[in-house]
Amino acid sequence: MTKLRTDFDTLVSAHSPELFRYAMGLCHNRDTAEDLVQETFLRAWRARADLRDGSAVRSWLYTILRNEHARLYERQRPDVHDPFELPDVPVRGYDTSAEAFVTRRALARLESDYRDPLLLQVIGGFSCREIGEMLGLNTNTVLTRLFRARKALRDQLGEHPDREAAS
Repeated sequence: MTKLRTDFDTLVSAHSPELFRYAMGLCHNRDTAEDLVQETFLRAWRARADLRDGSAVRSWLYTILRNEHARLYERQRPDVHDPFELPDVPVRGYDTSAEAFVTRRALARLESDYRDPLLLQVIGGFSCREIGEMLGLNTNTVLTRLFRARKALRDQLGEHPDREAAS
């Protein structure tokens, strides 16, 4: 096996779990998430020569995955009766508690302009600057969207920090 192939296998092993979590946050379906991750690595392998900065590989993979998710919905128009009804997805290591379900459902209700930066920050651990580069936004816009996403989640979940602080 060539060194390039070994290096790529190491890359796949290192980033698969977090890319899978991000994909699950985007699509809420195990099979689709696995397909997205697999397609992400396939595209990364094909475009490996285009990666100029090895330190940017993580954000590069997230960007590929996000684009693959967008392409998925460009190609198909799913028949959706209730867009907020999420399937019960049994995944090993995936929180299936009622609280987690309610949180995932609330996330699904967020507009993608707010959900995407939040998932990139919480699951991906990216900085506001990195998120801005990935989404083509300036840092202040990212900060505003993160603030609004968290506020919308608190409102949906019935959590009001002002009330809790007064208690």
